[in-house]
Amino acid sequence: MTAPIVLLVNGAPARVTVSADTPLLWVLRQKLGLPGTKFGCGIAACGVCTVHLDGVPVRSCVTPVSATTGKAITTIEGISGPVAEAVQSSWSTLDVPQCGYCQSGQVMSAVALLQANAAPSDADIDRAMKGNLCRCGTYPRIRAAIHRAADTLPSLRQVEP
Repeated sequence: MTAPIVLLVNGAPARVTVSADTPLLWVLRQKLGLPGTKFGCGIAACGVCTVHLDGVPVRSCVTPVSATTGKAITTIEGISGPVAEAVQSSWSTLDVPQCGYCQSGQVMSAVALLQANAAPSDADIDRAMKGNLCRCGTYPRIRAAIHRAADTLPSLRQVEP
């Protein structure tokens, strides 16, 4: 059974008519024309489909659209602000992508990490990025890019008294 659902995607309202259990991924890609969020595994194991739901990274392939009503959905197309800009710049400067397929999910997870922790350790990065698979194995460049982005955001660091 389908029903109209109103979503807030990248800061704008969007109305779709789908089943409540339709995965958010398919609503974003097929109904709203936002192809930056990729399909990888369909079981939340690869992280390719990562989006932010009220600022928290979630796997859109297993998130029913009904669980997103009343929450802000941010996709790779809508990610913005100083943290996102620092991550995107670091990704480019360090040539992180190889094939690029996983990169939207990687960037979304990295942005969420740096918004929560402006000075992550390697262990923090590993924990936050766990589940974001890169078939090309660019993990060292991903970690370096996250550290580089963090280093460019000193204003976000908390100053100890």
